[in-house]
Amino acid sequence: MSNKIIQVDALESEAIYIFREVVAQFEKPVLLFSGGKDSITLVRLAQKAFYPAKIPFPLMHIDTGHNFPETIEFRDRLAKELGVELIVRNVQDNIDSGRVKEETGRYASRNMLQTETLLDAIEEFGFDACIGGARRDEEKARAKERIFSVRDDFGQWDEKNQRPEVFDMLNGRIDLGQNVRVFPISNWTELDVWSYIEQENIEIPSIYFAHKRKIFVRDGMIWSADDAVVFRDEEEVVEERMVRFRTVGDMSCTAAVLSDAVDIAKVVEEIRDSSISERGARIDDKRSEAAMEKRKQQGYF
Repeated sequence: MSNKIIQVDALESEAIYIFREVVAQFEKPVLLFSGGKDSITLVRLAQKAFYPAKIPFPLMHIDTGHNFPETIEFRDRLAKELGVELIVRNVQDNIDSGRVKEETGRYASRNMLQTETLLDAIEEFGFDACIGGARRDEEKARAKERIFSVRDDFGQWDEKNQRPEVFDMLNGRIDLGQNVRVFPISNWTELDVWSYIEQENIEIPSIYFAHKRKIFVRDGMIWSADDAVVFRDEEEVVEERMVRFRTVGDMSCTAAVLSDAVDIAKVVEEIRDSSISERGARIDDKRSEAAMEKRKQQGYF
């Protein structure tokens, strides 16, 4: 047995332990599900944690309306196949009501607008634990966060006031109004996730594999050429290239990479040889050095 398989098995055991602690310590958890590879991995881990019973909590997606169609189709189909409740709340509703204002211009994105909708949904359903697929290797702000990360009654995160997690002891005690964000794959890397997907033969959206797509290049990054969602200057030329996406957010804030990796084995090989992190393809992270940390402080996932 290879060292890589041993590593993935150890991470799986840790994640299953975390899932079971969530159900033991909280009254109303929910799994935040986007149709991306990390949340798909969480679903498989949750299946294993509670087998032969069904996953004992709903999936929830905060839909910006600017998602890749491939992930939305996959999201709906997976929830139906598993027979789990899927809750969808739409950023568009808050735009229409005037609670949030949509950005305009060549770097406009709805990513920042998800926070208000997420906090509204947590309050609406009374969720006390929101399970997500963030990993410490992704970004500096996420590297600071605990596995059980407490949010105050305004949904905000205080990076200077976190609980110690010694000897894998997870403290889920919260005051009225507080909730916890839970990260079962916090200690995984991008390569660990892909190795697990390969090992478990998990189906994922086609967008993660190399395919021909209409794109244009801006600031050295490859943008999806969807004029209904992504602003494009007249001089920015559309071309068709073989690309894939390492991370999946909105079309307006997620860059593609040139690739010929058409299956999981080739994706794993490509990632192993890459010197650029997957968040390097997230356009919204380029706004400032502390972009992610500011969003988390405001209540972002």
